[in-house]
Order: sequence, then C-alpha cells, then structure tokens
Amino acid sequence: MSSTPAIIITRLDLQRLEQLLDELDDYGPAAEALHAELARAEVVGHDEVPAGVVTMNSRVHCRELGSGKDYHLTLVYPHETGPEGNVSVLAPVGSALLGLSVGQHIQWTLPNGKVLELELLAVEYQPEAAGEYQRN
Repeated sequence: MSSTPAIIITRLDLQRLEQLLDELDDYGPAAEALHAELARAEVVGHDEVPAGVVTMNSRVHCRELGSGKDYHLTLVYPHETGPEGNVSVLAPVGSALLGLSVGQHIQWTLPNGKVLELELLAVEYQPEAAGEYQRN
C-alpha cells in the first residue's frame, strides 16, 4: 500500500486480530501487512468508534477509482470468507479497509504490479453502531 490514511480500530478488534496473528502457522506477507495496520491504528473502545469507520464484520460500499466499479464488501475473519462479497482481513484489500473512515482512499498493489485505489463511500453496517459486539 502506498497511501496510509489515519485509521481507527476498537480494542476488541485489536485483541481478536492479535490472537488471530498469534495462531497463524504461516506468518507471511498478509499477516505482516495486517500487523503493520494494527501497529499504526488509533485504538478506541467499542462504544467510542464513529459509525463511519470500518470495523470487523462491517459491510461497506466502496468504489475503485480507476474503473468506477462499485463494490459492497463485508470485512470478515479468514474462516468466514465463503459468501460472495466477504473479504478476509488477511487479504490485501481487507487489511487496507480495516479502520478506514468514509471518504478516505486506499491504494494497494496487486500481485501483477497494478496499483488499485478504492474510495470508501459508506459503511452500510457496523456491528458497534448496531450494538453487536460479540460476533467474531
């Protein structure tokens, strides 16, 4: 990722994601990228996170700026990636979305070297705003 906007995560997400990283057998580039995001994040309580911030299990609406294509994605843990639209927090776009606020942009490089840029248009569902803190 060449652009690193300020991000916010909840203490509960931080704890769960650190546990996920601790339990990984293969600590490769995806885990390193997530670890870097966690290290630079502002950490807040689950009752302090603004509604327009991407937390775990949030559903978001974003647009790829190069093509104008819209995406509706749900940020999930790796074991929940089955349904279409679910993106793992260990995927490059997943770790990049974590903690973003509406209106922010992220850039990341695909394996083929192409750089993509997404703009976060809306957080359509956020567990904390809905009072749902126990899901993991």
